[in-house]
Amino acid sequence: MTFDMLIILLGLLAMVVALVMDRMRPGMVLFSVVVLFLCAGILTPSEMLEGFSNKGMITVALLFLVSEGVRQSGALGQLIKRLLPQGRTTVFKAQLRMLPVISFVSAFLNNTPVVVIFAPIIKRWAESVRLPATKFLIPLSYVTILGGICTLIGTSTNLVVHGMILEAGYEGFSMFELGKVGIFIAVAGILYLLLFSSRLLPDQRGRAADADEDLEERGDLHRVEAVLGARFPGINKRLGEFNFKRHYGAEVREIKRGGQCLTGNLSEEYLREGDTLVLLADDSFIQAWGESSVFVMLANGRDAEPVAGRRKRWFALALLILMIVGATVGELPAVRKALPGIKLDMFFFVSVTTIIMAWTHVFPARKYTKYISWDILITIACAFAISKAMVNSGVADGVARFIIDMSDSYGPYVLLAALFIITNLFTELITNNAAAALAFPLALSISAQLGVSPMPFFVVICMAASASFSTPIGYQTNLIVQGIGNYRFTDFVRIGLPLNIITFLISVFLIPIIWPF
Repeated sequence: MTFDMLIILLGLLAMVVALVMDRMRPGMVLFSVVVLFLCAGILTPSEMLEGFSNKGMITVALLFLVSEGVRQSGALGQLIKRLLPQGRTTVFKAQLRMLPVISFVSAFLNNTPVVVIFAPIIKRWAESVRLPATKFLIPLSYVTILGGICTLIGTSTNLVVHGMILEAGYEGFSMFELGKVGIFIAVAGILYLLLFSSRLLPDQRGRAADADEDLEERGDLHRVEAVLGARFPGINKRLGEFNFKRHYGAEVREIKRGGQCLTGNLSEEYLREGDTLVLLADDSFIQAWGESSVFVMLANGRDAEPVAGRRKRWFALALLILMIVGATVGELPAVRKALPGIKLDMFFFVSVTTIIMAWTHVFPARKYTKYISWDILITIACAFAISKAMVNSGVADGVARFIIDMSDSYGPYVLLAALFIITNLFTELITNNAAAALAFPLALSISAQLGVSPMPFFVVICMAASASFSTPIGYQTNLIVQGIGNYRFTDFVRIGLPLNIITFLISVFLIPIIWPF
């Protein structure tokens, strides 16, 4: 083992440990590792910075703005209200109306705003029709993930892998290419949720602050639920040390975390990303902090989403459809031949759509930096550099040889399954983009050493890195619904592990058929 390989392995091990411990944001953890590799001479400055100019990473940034434009148009809020059945219904009937449509929407929009908008509305509706909201919130998060794997823009992971493929000198994915296997996984996943979620998910768990109900209704104070985001300044601080009331003018009455409602001695509790705080606040609280990135979601039992005019809603949807259709048609061979000087790909159309939305005030152009998740972008950019370092040091080839030797003469099918399991374990423990960064150079090396096409391995990374169902920590939408639904960690394991297995079986069976070795 060379010195470079030792540094890479130690750096990756430290990265995984740091991500699991959650002491820093993923972007800073990955950036720290990249700087270590730069100091060791494994990466050059230009290789370190390549990811920051990658087309896939910039496309993800622009898609944040497009998703925000659709959110601010009010189209998503109107959609979910039309989907929710009024009057008496059953969990199965309600899910049958909601889940397929939500999955379709999330194939073209960022998952987080979809869940942030839909979750409080669904919870309020469930209470009004006397159904447990717990039967709907985890399925809501899962179907946004299932929809995301069906298109190139459905999740940042697909765009990250697409960017790495282009950098490696191969042709990337077209708009709907991943849907060839993603649709089968999505349909199977939705059927599984329709048939088993009602039995596997818990009934409504009561909150511990019921004794304060009278107090909450007095005066101008009312109950607000706030999910803490990564930018909340009190993360990893004691509530008493942070003094929430002085910062935000609201009183914390309860902390919901991992299915527990904490009410006693709150001042000694450490605040964590994904915690749901039950607050006593006045009407100005959501007005002041509704668009702040320190809270992932705020809900007070009322409509907090923008209510725009019908013209703005239809204009935003028309731009979204134009972007999708344009990127799809632009990849056709006839269009490429007719317009050889212009590459009409997703990057082209998302750039045009973003500028039109900004100039027509679909989203506030002065605040555009607020709507971009910079930590995700830094994570993606550093993921490219880490992947490059694994190739430069020979770690990728060494690990690939080790995996091949372990599987002896079983061939590429077993290696495809092994790569899925490795990627999926990483995405459950750390983040989906970091998992893709670790798996991609392995896919390249395995395919090169076997002398087979790398495309099946690239696709399996996309499926495995997005299939974060068994833990609440692998995907931000899981963290959001865990708080608002008061789920325990074991609730995700119970319903999510079979869905991981379903995704694994369909992927390993279908991918080699659609993309032969």
